[in-house]
Amino acid sequence: MRARFENAGTVSRTTCNDLGLVGPVARACGVERDVRQEFPFGIYRFFQVPVSTFQTGDVFARAFVRWLEIQRSVNFIRDQLKTLPPGSIRAETKSLAANAVVVSLVEGWRGEICHVAMTDEQGKFSRYKIVDPSFHNWMGLAMAMRDQQISDFPLCNKSFNLSYCGHDL
Repeated sequence: MRARFENAGTVSRTTCNDLGLVGPVARACGVERDVRQEFPFGIYRFFQVPVSTFQTGDVFARAFVRWLEIQRSVNFIRDQLKTLPPGSIRAETKSLAANAVVVSLVEGWRGEICHVAMTDEQGKFSRYKIVDPSFHNWMGLAMAMRDQQISDFPLCNKSFNLSYCGHDL
């Protein structure tokens, strides 16, 4: 079974960087790219989850990076639950600023998610755009399939974990 994972659907580190791949797909190519590290926000300003990487860029690497991320995320959550401060878990939100533009990045389970919000004169949303990690990673799947057997497509496709509708958000 492992033979189907190793050397199947390989994406090189150079190709990864050239295409701007994100999330576990990039980390499986040995690229330490994680929004929680590069643009720390919230709790990640004080506590960090180690970035999980592997070097081979194949199906095995993508699966292994996901496994590592699960282990590290569970440990992170357990550590944080031990030290929860007392008090409210909810805070009141303020009104949105009028005529403003905000760009926000968050690390999702597929990788970097970009939110762009614009408000009008009354501080109401006038535009809101989300860019899913799949937008960045679809070409990676195409490159992974070069010189591969067609029978490897389902395995490679699932290892990229792409969103079909997220690509055109």
